[in-house]
Amino acid sequence: MGTEPPDPVGLEMRIDVVSIFVDYLAPLNLSLVGRAQRSGLLDVQLHDLRGHATDRHRTVDDSPYGGGPGMVMRPDVWGEALDSVLAQASESPPVLVVPTPSGEPFTAAVAEELAGSGWLVFACGRYEGIDARVMTHYRDRCEVREISIGDVVLAGGEAAVLVMVEAIARLLPGVLGNPASAADDSFAPGRAGGPLEGPVYTRPPVWRGLSVPPVLMSGDHGEVSRWRAQESADRSRAMRPDLVPPDVP
Repeated sequence: MGTEPPDPVGLEMRIDVVSIFVDYLAPLNLSLVGRAQRSGLLDVQLHDLRGHATDRHRTVDDSPYGGGPGMVMRPDVWGEALDSVLAQASESPPVLVVPTPSGEPFTAAVAEELAGSGWLVFACGRYEGIDARVMTHYRDRCEVREISIGDVVLAGGEAAVLVMVEAIARLLPGVLGNPASAADDSFAPGRAGGPLEGPVYTRPPVWRGLSVPPVLMSGDHGEVSRWRAQESADRSRAMRPDLVPPDVP
């Protein structure tokens, strides 16, 4: 994560994240995302929003018009920050992703869509959120996606960005050691049995009196596939009946 972002052209994907807590995003150097950066498949650049504030206190928020609790992040500071990032574009503009509990749900399908973009910019809000004019303004310059990772409210967008970046990055070609792993994930398109992956097992064959299901050690790949599909369907009905079509047995 250098201070001088390279041109986005030529990379598998570039991701910029604007935040007032860039240290929160240090885990992006770890695990799959970190390895993807080191192998040149992904470039992640972090930007401190406060660097674009104009007063000596580096203020990024103010009280909301119309009254109410909390503070709202200022559009002028966000405008300077995003203009600085978008000015680095040489060809196609990025997709601007704004984590917010009032956004569209983040799903496997959305992750796949975003993984198809060459450049993502994440805007991490705090307090009561970002002045709505920021999203309105940038819709004239690039695609804007306001996205929620679930029906919860977080202190800021950084934790949501960690979730989304990992889900997106693992879909990039070459990031996973075995590309077939993504095809068998919960929610993967065309999964046999149901949207949720079934239970998994490994050695030892017996642990604390609990045995691995015999079918998994039978060597019969057809039976194993049928067992996994049934377990997937059963788990989906038990855990997420809302995802199972009514005509699926």
